[in-house]
Amino acid sequence: MSEADIMGIEEFHTALNWQATHAEESGAPCTARVIRALAQVREGDTATGRRIANWKGLTLKDAMPLRMAGGLHHLLLSGEDDRLARVYSGQISDQQQIDQLVCELVTAFDTQLLPWLDGPPQTNEAGRSASIMAGLLWLAQRVAPSFKLFELGASAGVNTMLERYHFRLGETEVGPSASPMQIEPEWRGDAGSPPPAPKAFEIASVRGCDVAPIALSDSASALRLKSYVWPDAPSRMARIDAAIQLASENPPELVEQDAGEFVREILALPQAKGTTHAMFHSIMWQYMPAETQEAITRAFDVAGALANQDRPLAWISLETDPTTFRHELKVRRWTGAREDGKPILLCHAHPHGAWVEWSGG
Repeated sequence: MSEADIMGIEEFHTALNWQATHAEESGAPCTARVIRALAQVREGDTATGRRIANWKGLTLKDAMPLRMAGGLHHLLLSGEDDRLARVYSGQISDQQQIDQLVCELVTAFDTQLLPWLDGPPQTNEAGRSASIMAGLLWLAQRVAPSFKLFELGASAGVNTMLERYHFRLGETEVGPSASPMQIEPEWRGDAGSPPPAPKAFEIASVRGCDVAPIALSDSASALRLKSYVWPDAPSRMARIDAAIQLASENPPELVEQDAGEFVREILALPQAKGTTHAMFHSIMWQYMPAETQEAITRAFDVAGALANQDRPLAWISLETDPTTFRHELKVRRWTGAREDGKPILLCHAHPHGAWVEWSGG
């Protein structure tokens, strides 16, 4: 099936099964079982169940199952109810038992869970920045190595702070060594490490946008962000704590704005000679409306036609191939060359950054 076909799934059980399978393929079988339990919630006599049953729009594109998964995880993290701890730890794996438990939780916390259906999940993961940084290092060998970056779907700005992280990418290291955020994925592939940073490499600035940005300095907001993290991988919680520490010292630059409007404004800004303007995003493109995707693509086509070696343009994306469930890092660049805008596949990666399989284009 094409991405459009996958994201266009409206039939509830098909969409639910796709989302659960995706969680399993991504190393989160416990979360997958909780997601599958939503089929029974849908049949129950609760306000949450009725809203799920009468959901309008694209069940999968709206990420409705992940909205509920976040709300249920929040019950545990907030101390409201600890019964899901045995599910997330794998002590309970029988689907019927989990179905019953999730239905009991929805009945008991119906009023609290219902608002979690109001908005999409916020799923920033610092581990994904390993692929983004590898793409930047690859680009730095081919375009002006001073970057002004802008991120789409930045959520709480976890990856908007990537210039403050220390990365070990195979044999290549970059970033402040004393950073509380240490990103060191298992490095795979036959192409070796990404190229080392040239002497002139710098991230001059990073800005991010989101339709509903989260302030990591607010404890309630930070807990909500943690709730969207799949609990099967506890190391991810440690990375969020490191991001919260860095954000409390210096908040990332975030704006509340539609991605299409944000891109148009950024691309209209003056560009200094010797600086590359580069957009990046991770695991969010599929959730945007098709008209927004098309508007951003058109804006890059127009801006790319004006780019040159002195003022290059780039687009870095880490997104899911819905037919293979693999996460692909693709880079496009515009420098006035004939191959401008061609997507180049640089690596496949674990959805939460545990490993990177580098092909290097």
